[in-house]
Amino acid sequence: MGYAIATSLAESGAEVILVSGPTALSISHPNIRKIDVTSAEEMYHAAVEAFPSCDGAVMSAAVADYAPVKKEEQKVKRGEGNYTIDLKPNPDIAASLGKIKKEGQLLVGFALETHDEETNAQRKLEKKNLDFIVLNSLQDKGAGFQYDTNQITIIERNGKQHRFELKPKTEVAADIVNVMIDMMERK
Repeated sequence: MGYAIATSLAESGAEVILVSGPTALSISHPNIRKIDVTSAEEMYHAAVEAFPSCDGAVMSAAVADYAPVKKEEQKVKRGEGNYTIDLKPNPDIAASLGKIKKEGQLLVGFALETHDEETNAQRKLEKKNLDFIVLNSLQDKGAGFQYDTNQITIIERNGKQHRFELKPKTEVAADIVNVMIDMMERK
């Protein structure tokens, strides 16, 4: 989804900084500068460094909420008993950008929910100081991960909602970018 949004933004004339974790996807557009990262910590630092000079950010990466406290140097072999992994919270990239967001900047987040979708998305929007949130539901057949299609609802801070039918992710990206452009024109 992030690559589709980056491409749609670039095709709309935006200069895009794409911070990307490991993926088999590739992207080549003269308006896109890609920054490769391999961890949530690296993504956090890249986003916090880039955001102050940007008009906005779209937080579409599904970054894990937690990471192992200790990284093993070698493969852990099977043992007799249970194996416990201690986890620590990863930095909350969207919330961090929401705290440093300046007047006129646009911050877009995503919420993949399994229950109480709209309520949880609205809470996330407020807590992270987002301008709008793109809600995905795992209840929607053909939407979310491992599909080339998605079905979204965009919820603006003012409560306005935009509901879209299931469609290819490239078209979903265009819908998101159109709402961004409309919102930037209103700012």
